Amino acid sequence: MNQTVRFSALVLAADRTTHDPVASRAGTACKAIAPIAGRPMIIRVLDALESSEIIDKIVICGPPASVLPDCPELQKRIESGRVSWLPNLDSPSRSANSGLSQMVNDSPVLLTTADHALLTPAIIRYFLRESSAMDSDATVGVVKHADVDVAFPGTRRTVIRLRDGGICGCNLYAFFNHRGRDLVTFWQRAEDLRKRPWRLVSQVLGPGAVLSYLMGQLTLDQALNAVSSRVGVKVRTVTLPYPQAGVDVDKVEDMMLVESILAGEALSFQGGSETKDRHPAA
Repeated sequence: MNQTVRFSALVLAADRTTHDPVASRAGTACKAIAPIAGRPMIIRVLDALESSEIIDKIVICGPPASVLPDCPELQKRIESGRVSWLPNLDSPSRSANSGLSQMVNDSPVLLTTADHALLTPAIIRYFLRESSAMDSDATVGVVKHADVDVAFPGTRRTVIRLRDGGICGCNLYAFFNHRGRDLVTFWQRAEDLRKRPWRLVSQVLGPGAVLSYLMGQLTLDQALNAVSSRVGVKVRTVTLPYPQAGVDVDKVEDMMLVESILAGEALSFQGGSETKDRHPAA
């Protein structure tokens, strides 16, 4: 990636629903500030963004202002101007659009979520480097389900099953111009239907793609071409070689998995084997 290319980052940090199970288990007012291995999830994400060294500006949408005093580190970063805060709106797409409106028009933007507790600088650099090398308006990060299954056996993830293999989303999006930002509308529809892949295929790609999907004949390229045609955005995917990129914290089980992964990496590092050697380099 051209090292002169710098990105702004937008982090969605509000709960999807009231009584979020992760927040309830952690005893926090919002999932974003739930501690994972001793640090609030959102702080882990912010640290990864800053440490990637290719992010110029960070904007977060949420958590609500009433929650900020419960996370002193986050409040400190906002008050110092290190992070810009916006109130979340009533849906992820509206929050995303609100955040994007704060970015310079046509400047490249990385969008992610506060529950991406395993996000690392290496993942960010890899995704943005590969994204920048593509002729696209926007990119979406994915991982192969087979890689996730090998790395974390028995873990249940939402899988889009295609002819060229099942994939899992990574909550990583890059927008390179104003057309790319139109993908937010598609992203919201995809998120709403992510637990029902066949309905996602029908409503986003069109009814003609459902039969191909159900018969296991729909490929990733076919799906991307259909999205590009229907949305008017040239969108490509970046397949990440980091299985942990496909693990976010939606459920209590996810929180337990992430904590066990981080604990294992800490023990490995303390034993003399650097954690960074356990994953592909970026």
